[in-house]
Amino acid sequence: MGLFSNQFSNVVEWNETREGVLFYKWQNQEIKKGSKLIIRPGQDAIFMYNGVVEGIFEQEGSYDIESDIIPFLTTLKSFTFGFNTPLRAEVLFINTKELLVKWGTKNAINLPAAGLPGGMPIRAFGTFNCKIVEHDIVIDKLAGIRQTYTVDDVKERIIASLDQLLMSWISKEGRDMFNLQADARNIAKGIESDLDADMRKLGIGITDFTIESFSYPEEIKKMQEKAAAQSMVGDMNKYTQMAAADSMGKGHGSNVASDMVSMQMGMAIGQQMMNQMNGAQNMGAGMSQTGNMNSAGGAGPKFCPNCGTPTTGTKFCGNCGNQLY
Repeated sequence: MGLFSNQFSNVVEWNETREGVLFYKWQNQEIKKGSKLIIRPGQDAIFMYNGVVEGIFEQEGSYDIESDIIPFLTTLKSFTFGFNTPLRAEVLFINTKELLVKWGTKNAINLPAAGLPGGMPIRAFGTFNCKIVEHDIVIDKLAGIRQTYTVDDVKERIIASLDQLLMSWISKEGRDMFNLQADARNIAKGIESDLDADMRKLGIGITDFTIESFSYPEEIKKMQEKAAAQSMVGDMNKYTQMAAADSMGKGHGSNVASDMVSMQMGMAIGQQMMNQMNGAQNMGAGMSQTGNMNSAGGAGPKFCPNCGTPTTGTKFCGNCGNQLY
């Protein structure tokens, strides 16, 4: 008799040999006499019979199915193993751990930006955390038709809606399109809330969402660097002229579109910086003009109020041509 008992016994378990699996359905539906159930740390085991949940077991350990499990099943508590009558049931193992997933936009997202009719193309990268939060919904929506469900499946669903969410939260009023990283935390929290609401329809929660970096096209990065350098000189008119000259000197063909974007980007950044610097420049020019007038004869200023170049007593600045008096 012991020989037959060993022959028909089996072990119901999930070894988790594959990473990133949220649930796994035990494949052998025949549970024989003498079978053991093994629940590992970070796992729940759900017994199902004819598509109905019979019992949920959350405590890790090794259990004899006949004596430790069946008495707690809803409709199978009186089931008795015979010589050739295995229990035909499904066992669904749930991964209760929180899983970390990396994400990145598939294509560049064109954000509305002044001076760029086609928008400013950016990419974004980061991570999110997910875990199963509702067993019943997972069973109803996923487990009935899937053998497993992985973080790749979650990622695919999230990426499908991420472009629109990024555009929506980045375009909120007051955000600086040229320095999105400074507001990355607030943008990420808004996206996390929307994604969590969507994924909970499948019984999965998004417990964290982060944006590690925003990536601008190489042409725009170069224009930002040039604009930063020119701001130190304080002459944005020269920068605009220089950007136009650079664009015309690069040639034709496939580079034309890139050149136009670069020139428009430079002009947009230049205009933004000029607006920020106007107040300070006008104030400095007024003080210079008042403090440097010759009190004896009302002669012109010692420094040009437009560009700051020392004057030589002439009526026009020798550097920028501005009329001095």
